[in-house]
Amino acid sequence: MTPSNTTPPPPGALSNIVTLAVTEDEAEIRLDRWFRRHYPFLTQGALQKLCRTGQVKVDGKRAETSTRLQPGQMVRVPPIPNANKPAPIVIAVNAQDAKELGRMVVYRDDHVIVLNKPSGLAVQGGPGITRHVDGMLEALREGSEHRPRLVHRIDRDTSGLLLLARTPGTAAKLAASFRTREVRKTYWAVVAGRPVPAEGVIDMPLARLGSGPGALTIAADRGDEDAAYAITEYVVRDAAARRLSWLELSPLTGRTHQLRVHCEALGTPILGDPKYGGEAAHMEGFEDRLHLHARSLELPHPSGGTLTVTAELSSHMKETFKILGFEAGVTPAARRS
Repeated sequence: MTPSNTTPPPPGALSNIVTLAVTEDEAEIRLDRWFRRHYPFLTQGALQKLCRTGQVKVDGKRAETSTRLQPGQMVRVPPIPNANKPAPIVIAVNAQDAKELGRMVVYRDDHVIVLNKPSGLAVQGGPGITRHVDGMLEALREGSEHRPRLVHRIDRDTSGLLLLARTPGTAAKLAASFRTREVRKTYWAVVAGRPVPAEGVIDMPLARLGSGPGALTIAADRGDEDAAYAITEYVVRDAAARRLSWLELSPLTGRTHQLRVHCEALGTPILGDPKYGGEAAHMEGFEDRLHLHARSLELPHPSGGTLTVTAELSSHMKETFKILGFEAGVTPAARRS
């Protein structure tokens, strides 16, 4: 009888034949991706050979690397030398950062965590960036074998909602939802001027110039081979004469700096934008910080139904709303339907 196991043997060992159960959060994952998750050092070529020779089986039957797995199925894993899962890397988080991260949490359950990230805090590290959300996530492990992981990103200077997955399988499901545009993202921005018309769709391809921190996103011609299509819906929620407006923005694509460049292309740059706004975006009497906030997320929940989460405005945008007389209203509680 084939022994059953749930944990690969120690790194470097030649494993016995084991049978691993597919877990609930691994539903619909491809067999090759399942192996990469459990045996990260196993190459694609080696796995293909194991499948081709019938050494890998799913529920007792030969399987291809593209086979989609379902919860409860049993995967036969043959002896695999030097292909075992390494010990998890634990990143220490100081008490102050852990406390700050805890205050950012606006929703959590067994599958996801949603943060309301402050403006100025980077999501991931990079040149000159040593403090970032990704480096704090160990504080949200809460005894789980899995460290929460980022599903998407928002700009360092943008405040608002950031979605985390609590398991690798959940991360894969959520990433697929972003790719297929099942996730609806809504942003609020304060912009210089007032768009005409008051609502519409910005359909403008974008391209990246350069790389690293100095890279820029620019409007591009449709025939440009380096261009990526980018579409944003917008509506004016309120305006202070024609000097400043409150926009609700819904990006239908997810290009780097898309909203910032699209607003600038409308002739209404986002207030406080240091990169794309120009002089028009910097006004006396208002805090000179980017006025862009990831206000809400609506997405298919990994365990079924729809999750809707809304984030309170950042402090500097609250102050600007107060000065301009914009009424944000009560921030609704997260809900699943």
